[in-house]
Amino acid sequence: MKLRLVRLTAFGELRVPYSVAVEHEGQWIPLLPALYRLDNTDLAAGQNPHDYPTLQRTATDLIAFLQAGEEARTEAARLVEVMAERGETFGDAYDPAPILPFKPLSFRDFMLYEQHVINAGKGLVKRFLPKMWKPLALYEKLTGKPHPKLRPKPIWYEKPIYYMGSHINFYTEGETIPWPGYTRALDYELELGVVIARPIYNATPQEALEAIGGFVVINDFSARDVQYPEMMSGFGPVKAKNFANGMSAVVVTADEVLPHVEALTARVTVNGTPWGEGTTAGPQHSLGEMVAYASLGEKVLPGEVMATGTIPGCSGMETGQWLSPGDEIVLEIERVGTLRNIIGQPG
Repeated sequence: MKLRLVRLTAFGELRVPYSVAVEHEGQWIPLLPALYRLDNTDLAAGQNPHDYPTLQRTATDLIAFLQAGEEARTEAARLVEVMAERGETFGDAYDPAPILPFKPLSFRDFMLYEQHVINAGKGLVKRFLPKMWKPLALYEKLTGKPHPKLRPKPIWYEKPIYYMGSHINFYTEGETIPWPGYTRALDYELELGVVIARPIYNATPQEALEAIGGFVVINDFSARDVQYPEMMSGFGPVKAKNFANGMSAVVVTADEVLPHVEALTARVTVNGTPWGEGTTAGPQHSLGEMVAYASLGEKVLPGEVMATGTIPGCSGMETGQWLSPGDEIVLEIERVGTLRNIIGQPG
């Protein structure tokens, strides 16, 4: 089920400015106005708002909707069908402009794909340490393998390592991404994002999977010329990452994505030109292991966001293609959706 949050344009007696909306045959049905159009006195099945107790609790909060799981989805599907049968339209009930579907409580960014690590390492050397590239390339030519220094550290193979990013500076569909004045190497990274919908603590991988409520497209914008020296400090990235992250306005419920989560095609286009393509196949650690590790010894709560790390082939560091001010970048993940942003002028 595809979900988004919409801003109501005339909420009047509804007394709340937002509603969760469900996609139905290319149209968005805002759940709160739909409930409001039902008749409290009508006893026909599905025509009374009391037939939708879960939606009455969750229609204004996308995370609450995800928490309610199958009950919310079942009631929403039934309500949408009732509205369709009655010919109800909602074009004047909400502002169509995309908004963030929710405010993340936190943001953890993992790095699940070895091929991305290796290819990004090559790209880093080529751009920022060009004198080192020739011996690395010669080693690979002679051995048929990447130089060991380009591979992840041993701990990466043992545990799903991540860093804590900023959960404040998230931008959604159509918004302009600020270009920090301290970087000349702004990069994009296409990642699969998971939305937590159930509290967990010391979870097993299976319990962790069951805590995932939905999926989003993430763009982990990166200042590459700042990232390298920050990482060499012994700490994680700070100014290289925390200025902006992109998140799709649409959330797709976990039941539609999890069965295919390691077989999704991802694409990047910039100004209408294909820049990269990859697949979610072959992570070092599974999605369940990833989320379970986050819960090791600490609480993980509904509304927290976690990302898989860059899908191989879907960053400029790997392909040698770099963003410029004014670029329009579109990220796409099969079954999850798209995310479009405009790159701003340097600050």
